[in-house]
Amino acid sequence: MAESFLLPTLAQPIRPPLSRDEASAEANRCLFCYDAPCIRACPTGIDIPLFIQQIATGNVGGSARTILASNILGHSCARVCPTEVLCEGACVLSDQHRPIQIGPLQGYATQWALNKGMPILTPGAPKPGSVGIVGAGPAGLACAAELLRHGYKAVLYEASDRPGGLNTSGVAQYKLVPEEALAEVDWLRRAGIDIRCGVAVGRDVTLAELAERHDAVFIGVGMGAIPGIGIGGEDEPGVWDALEFIAALKGRDAAVQRAVAGAAIAVIGGGNTSIDVATQAARAGASKTWLLYRRGPKEMSAYAHELELVRHHGTEIICYATPTRVLGPAIGSGREARVRGLEIRRRGLPGTDPGAAEVMVLAADLVVRATGQKGAGLTAQLPLKTVNGVVQVDEWGRTSKPRYYAGGDCTSGGQEVVHAVRDGKRAAVAIVGDILSPRASSKDQAGMTGGGTGGTSGGR
Repeated sequence: MAESFLLPTLAQPIRPPLSRDEASAEANRCLFCYDAPCIRACPTGIDIPLFIQQIATGNVGGSARTILASNILGHSCARVCPTEVLCEGACVLSDQHRPIQIGPLQGYATQWALNKGMPILTPGAPKPGSVGIVGAGPAGLACAAELLRHGYKAVLYEASDRPGGLNTSGVAQYKLVPEEALAEVDWLRRAGIDIRCGVAVGRDVTLAELAERHDAVFIGVGMGAIPGIGIGGEDEPGVWDALEFIAALKGRDAAVQRAVAGAAIAVIGGGNTSIDVATQAARAGASKTWLLYRRGPKEMSAYAHELELVRHHGTEIICYATPTRVLGPAIGSGREARVRGLEIRRRGLPGTDPGAAEVMVLAADLVVRATGQKGAGLTAQLPLKTVNGVVQVDEWGRTSKPRYYAGGDCTSGGQEVVHAVRDGKRAAVAIVGDILSPRASSKDQAGMTGGGTGGTSGGR
């Protein structure tokens, strides 16, 4: 698979977009399976054989409609989803042949629809009732879109000056550039989605005020920063939170780009975010990258294809390594600062003396923590049940408090964009069934009270 990767550049995609002829040829490889396993592997349940067959027959607009009916963020998910372990990983051709390139085909259809100005969704007939949505990331956008399909108004309150959540700021540049993420959000805005940026809940509006303004509240705030790991010198300039580091490069921060160019960078962690950081750094001109993980390779949570990618970009993976001290003082200041090295303690490999350890100093110029996020600051202020900062919900996004729903990373602790889309969509269905439909019925039928069944979601 490594030979299919492009030469490293910061924003060049790993898999380039398909041309019309390439898309047609690839689509015609599909077996159009009945009860296709790729559909079951997709968290949003896209009818993959149907949309591919539509491409094969030249109905690209119909293909895009099939995708967007199930996954309103199908345009970005085509680029950021780990299709290798989801739909493509389930392809029946994967045992003996190359699996169908489902992600690139999805990207081809949705890009065609976006370029043609095709509506992303058709709003339902307007109905009374509204929902306040905290956070304009994938979960919040998906919730608002599904509500709009049902004819209900939603208002998204976004603390940042740009919507899109991690699609805009936290997904590696070579997967999704900010311009693409924002174009998808604008597509939704043109359909009627109301997004108010620069509005922070707790600063500009209280949660209680949202509850007064709206019939229900959906929380889709993601997770918070990556906490320190408790080693000396980690407060030095030149030590980064992984998501801040990616955001700085995606935002084309000139000072950070200068710091990265020619630098040796140590990334701490063993998950997919650590892969994003190391690969992004290599593509931004780092001279050397290390990936440091405290356990063995079998315990790393990063996907196998992501590990192959980071190795292809020259990253040295050091397992059984525990950082113990960042060497300072920093050279330079601000966002261009560099450290003087990173001290690590490397345990013996399996089968050797467990007490033996080697102390090493890596000549690192920058250190990036990719060791997992903590709960968002807002979740601690919510009148909802949380565990370690993660909001507790049922499968339809219902929280411990009536009229409050949640989804996305703040309920999962961190998953893929497609899972956040699924969460937002499910929560919207539950809100309609639990609250909005009963509210409308009570106005139409005197004497009746709320508490409808909500279709597949069930009543509260």
